[in-house]
Amino acid sequence: MKKRIFSLFLSALLLVTVLCACGDESQNEVSGVGSDGTSSSGEPSTGGELVVGISQDLGDSLDPYQLTAAGTKEVLFNVYEGLVKPNSDGEYVPAVASDSEVSEDGLTYTFPLREGVLFHNGDAVTPEDVIYSFETCAETTVEATLATALSAVEDVSADGNTITITLSEPNPDFLSYVGMVYIVPEDYTDQATSPVGTGPFRFVSRSVQQNLVVEKFADYWGEPAYLDKVTFQIFEDSNALMSALSAESVDMAIHLTIDQVNTIGEGTYQTLEGTMNLVQALYLNNDVEPFDNELVRQAMCYAIDKDGIMDLTAEGHGTKVGTSIYPAFTKYFDESLSDAYPYDPAKAQELLAQAGYPDGFDMTITVPSNYTPHMNVAEVLVEQLAQVGIRATVNPVEWETWLSETYIGRDFESTVVGFDAPTLTAGALLDRWVSDDESNMINYDNPEYDDLILQARATTDDTQRTDLYKQAAALLSETAANVYIQDLADFVLLKSTLDGYQFYPMYVMDLSTVHYVQ
Repeated sequence: MKKRIFSLFLSALLLVTVLCACGDESQNEVSGVGSDGTSSSGEPSTGGELVVGISQDLGDSLDPYQLTAAGTKEVLFNVYEGLVKPNSDGEYVPAVASDSEVSEDGLTYTFPLREGVLFHNGDAVTPEDVIYSFETCAETTVEATLATALSAVEDVSADGNTITITLSEPNPDFLSYVGMVYIVPEDYTDQATSPVGTGPFRFVSRSVQQNLVVEKFADYWGEPAYLDKVTFQIFEDSNALMSALSAESVDMAIHLTIDQVNTIGEGTYQTLEGTMNLVQALYLNNDVEPFDNELVRQAMCYAIDKDGIMDLTAEGHGTKVGTSIYPAFTKYFDESLSDAYPYDPAKAQELLAQAGYPDGFDMTITVPSNYTPHMNVAEVLVEQLAQVGIRATVNPVEWETWLSETYIGRDFESTVVGFDAPTLTAGALLDRWVSDDESNMINYDNPEYDDLILQARATTDDTQRTDLYKQAAALLSETAANVYIQDLADFVLLKSTLDGYQFYPMYVMDLSTVHYVQ
């Protein structure tokens, strides 16, 4: 497969996975929750239905290679699978394939297909379906990092029931990208509206801006789901979600704030806590004055109190970050960067004066209004920045407006959002800030950074590769590319009659393990 040159239209669709996520391996015990992130109750029961409250509609297309918003990927993790897929420990385990093997030179991957895997339409998965899936994904995917990884695939072939993938150059992270290539039927053309995959749940229906319904796939190859049916109910208005929780008309709600959890209180629901597995920051358009001035950006980093933000918005929950790497990326995460800019208003004012802004300046923070955690943090930032003379105003916008104008159009000064990663690879978080990357919404332009990323991509030595990525992450901190804040705490409310929910160290919501208890 040759590297595809994306059209401007597809480039515009390279939307960041943002604003919500799941937990890491450091879940905390909150209320009726064990150290593994699941509630501790009775024996699991098979059957029953679940209504899950989510805050975002699922986008125009459900095609696996056109998924853009994080919320869509999170939901459809239950429907689609690759040859391998991640588990709750962040490991890639066999899925449609029964095993995987890589040659010593790192150029050849072999995947024997698992016997008896069926698509949701009842058809058996064939080697031709797998080859079709890889070729179609390479040609059409809107995931920039996945497209880059697949551009190195020279050949995908089948020998009997075994798939062989040959690369032009080694890629130590390639198996994680294999997991992003969802296997779909070769002769099926309605994936955008009625998706067919191999996962534990099959698609039933979708009502735009209302819900998406899935049901248990009785012929699933693996451990079957407990629940018979799941309805993902959309609540883009947080007040509507709170009303539904108060009325107990939803069984589970994800990505809540501590205030929302405290409002509902104990009783019908139990509270599970993880982290969002994203990098929340005040993202700055480096092409716009005064954010094109490194001294100004550094001053803003000194002007904010991360601990104060977490205390005011989440009662101290959350984990500080200082660059575009969050803690679940253990070997790439440098905790010392979290305090690279200690809270120092006097230092901030000194730098502003050096930059030519002794009296501060006016600025706008654009925030998608349906994401309460980001709105709350933005309001605190306004108060903290005011202490050094920076007069900030929050501009709440609809989600679709944020996507089209702020992200795609790059028509903004600053924004509070969170970026996550589709794989546990450093490139999934850091590649986007390369100067010519389509997803570089902040217009960060640093030749030294570009060179470090290119070197990291080219090396096959894991130690050297890790060091290069860590250097790149440190450079983002040093140059104050953005005002980095935290990996948000992630609160899930689950009815006390339910159990089995697991946090992942990446952005998925696996409902196959959720069950009612006897």
